[in-house]
Amino acid sequence: MGPAARATLGPGVKAMLHGPSGTGKTLAARLLAGLLGIDVFRVDLSAIVNKYIGETEKNLERLFSRAEALDVVLLLDEGDALLTPRTAVSSSVDRYANLETNYLLQRIESYQGIVLITTNAVDRVDRAFQRRMDVIVEFPLPDLVERARIWALHLPERHEVSATLLEEVAQRCRLSGGQIRNASLHAALLALERGAPLGDAELIAAIQREYRKLGGSSPLRGVR
Repeated sequence: MGPAARATLGPGVKAMLHGPSGTGKTLAARLLAGLLGIDVFRVDLSAIVNKYIGETEKNLERLFSRAEALDVVLLLDEGDALLTPRTAVSSSVDRYANLETNYLLQRIESYQGIVLITTNAVDRVDRAFQRRMDVIVEFPLPDLVERARIWALHLPERHEVSATLLEEVAQRCRLSGGQIRNASLHAALLALERGAPLGDAELIAAIQREYRKLGGSSPLRGVR
């Protein structure tokens, strides 16, 4: 790395993790912290916002100062809650919203440790924030092969789900890793209630439940 590049580096490390819910952003932050041997300090940015003038900035200052003192990986969830593009000032509300955004931008730049920002809507994040990130990592939904591996990792070793159904589930149910985990756990609970190994019926019911939560219906052939 040349001197010009080194001169532009801030005192800490700043990364943005973006992608749909359940694709492993928070898990990646925990794995990174585990590798470094430090804790994760997870904060929902939407909970930091305060309707009273100046209170959001005070909350942010307390948050960053505390995280620096503890030497943790600071994980800011739902980054788009405060990182939206600044607007033209047409009212006092706009002016104070922009002040909050500017303050967060400055505080992230001066942060002495590792800060990770997650968002499900990177297109809503101010370009100024994106330019100041050391790295931006996309977490896409898993493809067919990855879905099959995730199902295999989450289903019990002694399950009795047919290979045909598992293949169809991997192909047709484009779920995130988090949704696959939820469906696997629910299917296991259904099997436990029945007092039998997890089979096709439990998995189908669990997948239907996940799609109902999304407001849709299961894409499995012949399954309603």
